Amino acid sequence: MNNEQEKELVIQSSSKVSNIALLEDQGLVEFHQEKLSDDFLVGDIYLGKVKKVMSGLNAAFVDIGHEKDAFLHFLDLGPNFPTLNDFVNKVYRRKLNTSSLKNFRFLNELDKSGKITDVLDVGQPIAVQLVKEPISTKGPRLSSELTIPGRFMILMPFKDTISVSKRVKSRKEKDRLKKIIAGIKPKNFGVIVRTQAEGKNVEQLEEDFNKQYEKWDEIFKNLSNKERKVFGEVNRASTLLRDLLNNSFNKIWVDDKQIYNQLKSYIGEIAPQHQKIIKFYKNKTPLFQHLDVDRQIKSLFGKTVNVGGGAYLVIEHTEAMHVIDINSGSKRTKEISQEQNAVKTNLQSVTEIGRQLRLRDMGGIIVVDFIDMNQAENRKMIHEKMKEVLKDDRAKYSLLPITKFGLMQITRQRVRPEVTISTAETCPVCKGSGEINPTILLVDQIENQVQYVHENTQYKVLNLQVHPYISAYLKEGFPNLRMKWMAKYKLWINVEPSESLYLTQFYLLNKDKKDIQYS
Repeated sequence: MNNEQEKELVIQSSSKVSNIALLEDQGLVEFHQEKLSDDFLVGDIYLGKVKKVMSGLNAAFVDIGHEKDAFLHFLDLGPNFPTLNDFVNKVYRRKLNTSSLKNFRFLNELDKSGKITDVLDVGQPIAVQLVKEPISTKGPRLSSELTIPGRFMILMPFKDTISVSKRVKSRKEKDRLKKIIAGIKPKNFGVIVRTQAEGKNVEQLEEDFNKQYEKWDEIFKNLSNKERKVFGEVNRASTLLRDLLNNSFNKIWVDDKQIYNQLKSYIGEIAPQHQKIIKFYKNKTPLFQHLDVDRQIKSLFGKTVNVGGGAYLVIEHTEAMHVIDINSGSKRTKEISQEQNAVKTNLQSVTEIGRQLRLRDMGGIIVVDFIDMNQAENRKMIHEKMKEVLKDDRAKYSLLPITKFGLMQITRQRVRPEVTISTAETCPVCKGSGEINPTILLVDQIENQVQYVHENTQYKVLNLQVHPYISAYLKEGFPNLRMKWMAKYKLWINVEPSESLYLTQFYLLNKDKKDIQYS
């Protein structure tokens, strides 16, 4: 029996941005926003130019075309930077005509305690890869340890090692994969075998390796042509598919024809058997609304998040850290002890906390304030549960046990740019001012609108939508206000009560219940 969660990828596009939602068992677990003009994605490789070398930071700032210079620390150069730098210089000066590293001479590795001023000079061309997209006031972060990710493996030029994902548990399978890769890869190329490679045959692995090597050829050609961007990562939707696509994916929803064709083509390359799961959405109702994604975004990105059983989380974001406070609310089970109540609520909250970390992509230090538990074994149980929940998180993280004060500390890598979701809405009555028009003038406003329609259009039938209280007032007595208006303006007016309207809201529509068109 397959216990994997069913996954759906939902992509709703507008003229400026694509909103991407990853659902697991119809629950929102990841949300991405991709600007259609965004040229700086994690994984992109650039031929940059050193702008500043900061000895105090042991780092450099590199111009890659972004409005802010990108940050490159000495430790992110990688041990084989001297060899990479030599390769780039020779390609840049057209003294090298092959991308093969088989006979390329390797230089001594960098000393980890070295200084960046001994390695880089202002104006020097340098090959760098974007490892963290620009966030808030910070520019991109770079590395010179180049990686070329594929579906089953990650190719690493200027290395000669083979490693297998820790999530492949079988020692026998790890040895099998290493043996296959050793027979495929050329000299001076390292490979990290991904979890998705488990159980794949030689032909499938070799095909994936060849695709990544073709990308290395493309990088070499673009370096020779002195292109600024020498390798572009696929769009974020395709990246998610590459990293996550498996048999548990049952649908990919897209409402944009161009993106639909791109994904169809991409999946045709990496997993042709999955092409049938891509669905083009044509209905008038927005895709996120149809699949209940809008409601989940509004309910999950607020300061307070309901957990169930009366419990809720309070999530605060500060410059220094993120703080998550667990509250049991007013609901407690009287039949069990305070300790058992605390354990029950904390266990309920752990799953939602794991989802919130992924959903909001919280990075840096996260402190979780659990409800106090006196027994050490209960604190350990919550800690183990949290480890189990976070095992599917693709970001790197570390997790410390719960302290005697009920605090758990988590550090988590953040790689994608911040997504700002406003869960508060402007009041449709006061428009955010905090004041509304006097209710005593509402009837005058409605009559003025009716009079204006009478004088400026040819409509003979109108639909007036108002709050039920106002509807009752307009139709009370004989002759009532509705009748007086119909006689005065020679119009038929249907008054419709609507519970969705506020007391002072009203809509005047034509007989088809559409907006009135004025001549």
